[in-house]
Amino acid sequence: MSDEFIEPEPEEHISPFEAIRQETPEGGEYWSARDLAKLLGYTNWRNFRYAIEKAKLSCQASNHQVTDHFDASIKMVQLGSGAERRVEDFRLSRYACYLLVQNADPAKPIVALGQTYFAVQTRRQELADELEQDALAGMTEDEKRLFVRQQLAEHNTKLAAAARAAGVITPDDYAVFQDHGYMGLYAGERARDIHRRKGLKRNQKILDYMSYDELIANAFRSSLAEQRIRSGNIQGQDAANRVHQKMGELVRQTMAEAGVPMPETMPTPAESIQELQQKKQRRLKRGPQLPLFDDLPDA
Repeated sequence: MSDEFIEPEPEEHISPFEAIRQETPEGGEYWSARDLAKLLGYTNWRNFRYAIEKAKLSCQASNHQVTDHFDASIKMVQLGSGAERRVEDFRLSRYACYLLVQNADPAKPIVALGQTYFAVQTRRQELADELEQDALAGMTEDEKRLFVRQQLAEHNTKLAAAARAAGVITPDDYAVFQDHGYMGLYAGERARDIHRRKGLKRNQKILDYMSYDELIANAFRSSLAEQRIRSGNIQGQDAANRVHQKMGELVRQTMAEAGVPMPETMPTPAESIQELQQKKQRRLKRGPQLPLFDDLPDA
């Protein structure tokens, strides 16, 4: 037997909300309302049942079909005597869980964790659906870069508006706010660090020299931050900065768990977004001119 020491592999971190996720025989996912109530610290089913009704109203107000997300069911629970009893339960979708934790007490650490978990997972699925609907699979790498850069410009515009409402007012304030998002996603790197690492000139924007995968990561970061600032009614520049950095860290964590390269290791494309646009305009010849992206300073 060899005396060579083999270091054990680290245990994979699994969110407690992921641990109670269940699957249907067809491969669909759902969460038991009873399991979620217990995890969130509800000791009285009646109180959680009230939270479910509030979440249903929010679901309906968002123009979603309530029965698609809150599927009433029956669960068998074991009594102290060993007998079993039928109790009311619901099969909850990821979106239903998101609505429920948004209305729970954020002072509880497990609730705050749930709000972040379901915000990330719900938005990740939404982004995936958006990208699938736009047939990205049939695009070239350059076409995908152009498409996602447009999406990111829109996300950054919404993020800037949310940040302004939270108290991020001046251009300098916003530059600091953006740096916090980059620091979370790029393990401490600020915009100037990314710019320097990519070897860009003074007037070149870092987002215009990102690959498709790196742009996707930043679109995810921007979208999550905008959503969290609005849904959490975040107020104050410092609080907004912390949220933006946290969302960057969560996207980075998601990438790490998926086993994909970190954004700072992704290659810098030789051609900028502007060069790709100009090439496309030349191909279109007499077609309409495409606008160059100038959504935010060095965003």
